[in-house]
Amino acid sequence: MTRFRIATYNIHKGRGIDGRVRIERIARVLAEIDADIVALQEVVSHEGLSIQDHQASYLADRLGHFHAIGETRKHRGGVYGNVTLSRWGLELIRHVDLSVPGREERGVLRTDVRIGPHVLHIFNVHLGTAHRERRTQAVRLVDENLLRAIDISGPRIVLGDFNEWTHGLVTRTLSAEFHLTDLQDHVPRTRSYPAILPLLNLDHIYFDHQLEIRKALFHRNRLSLIASDHLPLVADLIIKEPTGMRPHAEHDHQVVLPGPRPPSSRCPEWP
Repeated sequence: MTRFRIATYNIHKGRGIDGRVRIERIARVLAEIDADIVALQEVVSHEGLSIQDHQASYLADRLGHFHAIGETRKHRGGVYGNVTLSRWGLELIRHVDLSVPGREERGVLRTDVRIGPHVLHIFNVHLGTAHRERRTQAVRLVDENLLRAIDISGPRIVLGDFNEWTHGLVTRTLSAEFHLTDLQDHVPRTRSYPAILPLLNLDHIYFDHQLEIRKALFHRNRLSLIASDHLPLVADLIIKEPTGMRPHAEHDHQVVLPGPRPPSSRCPEWP
């Protein structure tokens, strides 16, 4: 079995709870997590300025990872959108526009990562804040250009900021592709936004049946509480030995977070 760590983290352009843009704090949080694959949202990258102003390259260099950028729009002349970091090389990079007219531009970044003989299909998602907007985007996610693309041959992981804190249409639509797995024994708390006093659960991870969860939690300590308005969601997964063709959707999974528990200031320890 192959084990790896994955995380999703909305970094809020590097702007912390204190109002300061300090991308180095995000880099330190990511170093603490030490994930093999990271899906980032709300990343801004400016060319020709300081090293830290190109947030995607800066974070990738600090971690020694490869990176891919899925641009959704321009932000003060820089590239703004989703970024995927990977310890391993990226075999495919594809950005798909999920924007709805009249709403902020949104997208999903697909990257294919090979771990030994296995190919993982990573979908880094940042959906809209309006109910009707997400309803349209949920349908697009499961069409033949994304989750049901003909060139998908390995396990799929869909993760990011879904902006859905209830079991709404996005959850129901994706649940038709990925059945639910209760992570009561893995995730010590359920909410990630806002980071300093979490009230909402906006960040999620879905994964195919070939993958198995070993551990998951929100990375919560003094640094992560101030670095962004979200907490990073981290999961340890294993790739089970293949048994043939990918079965139908009834064997697929979603990371489902349990009810909240009392807060802890202790930095989570990974095995």
